[in-house]
Amino acid sequence: MHRTHRVSFRLGCAAIAALIAGCATQRPYYRAESFKPATPFSRRMQGRGDVVCWSVKQAFLSQGYMLRDSIDTAIMVGTKDYQPNADTDVTLRLQATCVDNGDGTSTVFATASQEVGKLQTLKQSISAGVSIATVTWPSSSGKALRTVSRKTIRNQAFYNRFYALVEKFAAHDANGERQAPARAHH
Repeated sequence: MHRTHRVSFRLGCAAIAALIAGCATQRPYYRAESFKPATPFSRRMQGRGDVVCWSVKQAFLSQGYMLRDSIDTAIMVGTKDYQPNADTDVTLRLQATCVDNGDGTSTVFATASQEVGKLQTLKQSISAGVSIATVTWPSSSGKALRTVSRKTIRNQAFYNRFYALVEKFAAHDANGERQAPARAHH
């Protein structure tokens, strides 16, 4: 009997060690991150920072994005919702930051994500009883919008279209066709 306990103890320790080793072999997401010089998330363009940042704002608004208030005027976050059908809601979230490079050019950094929500029927139930003598029965059902997917947009063509529109507005500003608003000094 004593020997049986030792074997059980050893098997238990081996199982715990295998479990810990299995958890340790999963790579964290940040280790898979590869920093590359060329990505769809940034673009260098002609124009001073104030002109380019104003052009980013124009690009957002001209495409129906709602801008959120931001403490930092160089960071803009826009969202756009649409409903492809009665049971589906899609939200695009686009965030852009502009930086003046000090040489007549600016860099715009952008990242976008898409969230899809579907209208789903939720069933509710009522439970009554004590301990193991509990009875559950359906009480009602209702519909609710639930997120079914969320992903970062990595499509180069999406970003190319955004940057092309920003460059178009920046070119208009550079040619004097529009004036960027004066920045308020605090």
